[in-house]
Amino acid sequence: MTVMNTGITRARIAETERRIRPYVRRTPVLAIDLADFGLEPHPVDLKLEFLQHSGSFKARGAFANLLTRAVPPVGVVAASGGNHGAAVAYAAMKLGVPATIFLPSVTSPAKAERIGRYGAKLVTAGERYADALAASETFARESGALAVHAFDQPETLLGQGTVGLEIEADLPETDTLLVATGGGGLIGGIAAWFAGRIKIIAVEPEGAPTLFKALAAGRPVDAPAEGIAADSLAPKRVGQLMFPLAQAHVERSLLVSDDDIRAAQLALWDVLRVVAEPGGAAAMAALLSGRYRPAPGERVAVLLCGANTTAVKFA
Repeated sequence: MTVMNTGITRARIAETERRIRPYVRRTPVLAIDLADFGLEPHPVDLKLEFLQHSGSFKARGAFANLLTRAVPPVGVVAASGGNHGAAVAYAAMKLGVPATIFLPSVTSPAKAERIGRYGAKLVTAGERYADALAASETFARESGALAVHAFDQPETLLGQGTVGLEIEADLPETDTLLVATGGGGLIGGIAAWFAGRIKIIAVEPEGAPTLFKALAAGRPVDAPAEGIAADSLAPKRVGQLMFPLAQAHVERSLLVSDDDIRAAQLALWDVLRVVAEPGGAAAMAALLSGRYRPAPGERVAVLLCGANTTAVKFA
């Protein structure tokens, strides 16, 4: 399939990785076996991206934007269900840039608290991400602030694509990679990096099947924005920039239920002592629920992408 020229290329992702390297963590990988979760034995590699600054992969795209685009004195503005806002606020704090973050009311308290801790100005606008995005766009026009889109911005995809670069370097034998998907910045950047050299599977909540519906329709279309992971995996539709990359290089999208995601969160904690937010556990839910069954000998990797949650409390 011919891919539209999005400008999201391996060369530019590698260049972006060199630019952001001093500001982001190279997150580790962990080898596990599904037998530890009561399933048929099968080795699986986990990319522990929830250990990234600000608690998710989003820091990569945030730094890519702030380090490669001209930031005016008024600073930057972003709309976010939480993780992107935390990442932009963190990057702005580190680089000495003012930041204003628009959040929907669905944002979890853990994520809102983290954003405030980084010194950004918080504004609640509407119930869902689309509402916050509209409000942030108005603010950008009126104030002159630099808008940093959560997923439909070239620099954002280039930054997120650096996850793929690390996975290829650290897990070169990978056949299949499972990636939780919302607006598509993460899977779009990763798809651009691998460009069909491995099998990439999107995993989405049943209540927010944005890429699933887009692939069926042949274009980005509106989808429901509900479910347990609505603060991170439920935009109105996938991005225009990522969609041709997904059409060309994402094999398919699998849907998991809220119960599957909750079960994966609990299993990750019980077995590995890993804390993952719902969106961060969605890809693992595909494996543990049986929605994705590895073939014999298949080298599977799972991206655990976020951990901004108060689900585990320590008394």
